[in-house]
Formats: sequence, C-alpha cells, structure tokens
Amino acid sequence: MAAPGRRVVASATGWGPWLFAGFGVAALVAGAAAGPSDARAAAAQDWPPFALVAGLLLIGVVADGDGVFAAVGRRLAGLARHGYVLFAGATLAVGIVTAVLNLDTSVAFLTPVLVFTARSLGVDESPFLYGVLLLSNAGSLFLPGSNLTNLIVLGHHPSTGGEFLGRMWGPALAALLLTAAVVVAFEHRALRAARRPAPDDPAPPRRHRPWLGLVTIAAAVVVVVVLRSPVLPVLGLGVAAAGCRVVTGRLGPGRVVGALSAPVLVGLFGVAVALGTVGRGWSGPAELSSHLDAWGTAAVGAAASVVVNNLPAASLLAARPPQHPLSLLVGLDVGPNLAVTGSLAWFLWLKVARAAGAAPSVRRASRLGVVAVPIAMVASVGLLVATGHG
Repeated sequence: MAAPGRRVVASATGWGPWLFAGFGVAALVAGAAAGPSDARAAAAQDWPPFALVAGLLLIGVVADGDGVFAAVGRRLAGLARHGYVLFAGATLAVGIVTAVLNLDTSVAFLTPVLVFTARSLGVDESPFLYGVLLLSNAGSLFLPGSNLTNLIVLGHHPSTGGEFLGRMWGPALAALLLTAAVVVAFEHRALRAARRPAPDDPAPPRRHRPWLGLVTIAAAVVVVVVLRSPVLPVLGLGVAAAGCRVVTGRLGPGRVVGALSAPVLVGLFGVAVALGTVGRGWSGPAELSSHLDAWGTAAVGAAASVVVNNLPAASLLAARPPQHPLSLLVGLDVGPNLAVTGSLAWFLWLKVARAAGAAPSVRRASRLGVVAVPIAMVASVGLLVATGHG
C-alpha cells in the first residue's frame, strides 16, 4: 500500500485562511468592546475546547509520523476481501479515532490513509473519501473531546468522559452506523469490487517503532475519560510529544504547524467568542431554547451549524445553559454533514483530500449528508428521549 506519510497534512495555501483569521480577530475585538464582561465569560467557555483540539491534533501528527494510521490502513488492506468489508473496517477505524482523538484528527489523518488503502486494493475510493468526513462528524458524540462543540455546550454541565459516554454511547453509535448505511446505499456499486491489489504498489516504508505515538494516545484516552477537565493535560501531552519528535528530527516544524491549521482555529475562536458575547447580552437565543423540546433543539442546532459553523453556533446557543444540552449536541455534531459551512472538519477534509490526489466534491458530500443527517438525528434524539436524557 502506498504510504501517505508525508502527504497526510498539507499546509494551507492562499490567503483564505489568513483572511478568515483576521475576520475572527476583528469579531473578537468588536465583541470585547461591546461587552467586556460578556466577552471574558465567552472566552472562558470557549478557550478550553480549542486548546484541547490543538493537543489532540499534535498527538495525531506524532502518531501519524510514527506510522500508526498507515499501519491501520495496511491492516485493513490485509484483512479485507471485498469493498464492503473494507468499508466496515474503515467505519470502525473512523469511529474509534474520532471518539478518542477528535473528529478533526480523524479527518486530517485517516482521509489519505483510507484513500490510499482503497487504491491499493483496486477499490473505488469514493465511499471512503466521503465516508470519512460524514462518519467523523456523525461519530463525534461519543466523548466530550470528540468534538469541540461538546465541550462548549458542556461548559455549564461538566462531567467526566465516562459519565458522558454512559449517556451518549447509544445515540452516538446510532448516528455512526446509520450514516455508514446511507453511504453504503449510495455507493454500493463502488463497493462491489473484489479485492485486487494494485500493480506496481511499492512496499510500505520502514519506520521506527511507534511507541511514543501509541503511549501518548493511550495516556490521552485515560485523561479524557477520567478527568472532568482534561484540557491542559492533553495539551501538555501533545506539546511534549510533538516537541520530542521535532528535537529528534523525526518531524519538521512546518508539518506540525500545518497540522494545527492555526489560522482557521484563530478565526473560529474569534467568531465563537463574538457570538458567545452576543448570546450573553441578548436573550433571544435563550428564549428560543426555552420554547423548544428535544427535537426542536436538535433541529435549531443543525440549522445554526450550517449558517455560522457549529463552533460559533455552540457558543451562541450555549451562552446560557440550554434546556436540552444533549439534543443540542446531536444537532451541532451531526448537522454539519449538511453543508461545507458546518464544521472545521470540512476544511481539513478538502485540504488533505486534495493533497492525496483525490477530487472531493462538496456537492456530492452534501447530497449524502442531506439524506444521512435527518435519519441519524431522528434515531439519536429518539434514543435520548427514550432514556430520559433528551
């Protein structure tokens, strides 16, 4: 299987990300000027999720440099005898990486791995290209750190990862499996191809043992599941692991910086704080939330994620404690599959997919999402309501 190694994370090109960063900083400054105390409260609620995703992305780039994700792809290639089997394995891999290392890490590092794996077996790459994006968004309900929006909304309801998993594993699993079923239904022709190793497929490169990547991942899992506030420990793990690899020359600083997509994170943080400031000074979102049941709350969350991105939407809608926080998370986590504006994962997906030589279509991904999102949301909210957590 052709190894994705150096092409996993591409640096952002063009002025777009930097212009967005400037817009976010301007929005943050405007919010701070309009309501200093509200802006401070919004920033206090929003910075931990962004710090956590930075730590998880750093852990991800170390794991990728150690060949952990490429090894997953080779393992899938060795086990798969058919496109359907390969897709089932890919769904499992995406679900685990999303739950443990965040959906952005999943998209950034598994997209090229799964594309190259499909190519190596002579299977159409389309189900894997679109599946990794949709499954990462849909599967980000398992743990608080699986999605930044989870931590923003949970700012009013702190809990350990284990407690959160106990309430959300059913809705999260339903969203993941039903989204996978929709992708299979639409891409079934592409998945029918039998295993056929690609000619001239070079042997995977020799890599050093991935102990640092694996140990850091394991430590991050323990921290996220056990602690109510895992942000600084995870960030510390990521910085230490990435710093170790840079010092020893096994990772270049440019690759580490590119993995963080810093301009986009800065822009989203600024917009999120600005909207969080609005949500604290204006009672409209809170009044709307008070009149909605679990179903309406999820629908509003999904719509807001498409209009302003799910991170700023979470900051706005959770500026004051929401009436149905877990249902809101279903909308904010699954809803972004509707459109490219929905989540940071779309930006990362487009960037790394193009770097891998694929031709991702926003329209095609959205067509799949328009079908998958209502099905997954109905099942997830239904389970929350049935278990009394809606």
